Amino acid sequence: MSGLLRAIAPGPFVTVQDAGRHGWRRFGVAEAGAMDIEALAIANSLVGNAWNDAALEFAYAGGEWEVTDGDCRVAIAGGMFDAWLDGSRIASHASHTLRRGQRLRLGGAADAVWGYLAVAGGFAITPRLGSRSTHVRSGIGGLHGRRLETGDALPLAADPPSDGPERRMPAVVRETGPLRVVLGPQDDYFGPASIETFLREAYRVTHQMDRMGYCLAGTALAHAKGYDIISDGLVPGSIQVPGAGQPIVLLRDCQTIGGYPKLATVISVDLGRVAQMPPGGTVTFRAVDVAEAQRLARAFAARLEAIEVAAEPVPPRPFWLLG
Repeated sequence: MSGLLRAIAPGPFVTVQDAGRHGWRRFGVAEAGAMDIEALAIANSLVGNAWNDAALEFAYAGGEWEVTDGDCRVAIAGGMFDAWLDGSRIASHASHTLRRGQRLRLGGAADAVWGYLAVAGGFAITPRLGSRSTHVRSGIGGLHGRRLETGDALPLAADPPSDGPERRMPAVVRETGPLRVVLGPQDDYFGPASIETFLREAYRVTHQMDRMGYCLAGTALAHAKGYDIISDGLVPGSIQVPGAGQPIVLLRDCQTIGGYPKLATVISVDLGRVAQMPPGGTVTFRAVDVAEAQRLARAFAARLEAIEVAAEPVPPRPFWLLG
């Protein structure tokens, strides 16, 4: 019988997320999806799922979980998160088999904000508009369209795992350097000096941050043509600049339209880097053209597909170390 993953003491920001709900923005439906798509793909690969399957996403700490009514194989990715299975420390970026009644506790990571807990076979949750991703503001997807709470039980789609070897993968080395952006579509609302400042100065990630967007703080950007426009389309990565002149980088749960001018858009490849920046971290920006952004997007898509087969089996422990 397939089991249940029960929330004993979940972290405050745990939701079900997959690669997102695409094709609905024109109807006012945000896409949601994992804040760090590559980390989602790694967690899924380690348990044998498709890279874009649904997993549990958590911020800062995942809390405590118990497998009931069966066994399951899980993996943690996103950063080097502290993790314990029945009090024994276990590794991130590796799979682990949880037996009925065992408890998994997920703490924080020094190198990440967002983490992912994937389960072999995924969750038996009905997709909404083609995705299992949770969008809390509209109450769509996941488990009842909300964050997970103590006592929630997620049904597992797969039968108990086989006795095959666990799998592991080296931690991803994230790119460093400026975040790459395509200027526009309202860069004409800013003078040359403001654009130069934006591409030269460092901006700090503030504590005003969530799945909808991150507010940055730094040298104010002056508007040349005002800061109100007729509301038009937004996408994850859009950088709005309200009247105070401080940029806001919109992320996976962002609204579909907005009325502040957009100076630039972070390319899709770098959205995970933005998401994993902690409060107090600093970011800089570098402009690229559309052709370069598209080339990088194609390479990133190929990398996600390759992750599905990148995990390697963990060799068995020598018999003299068993017990």
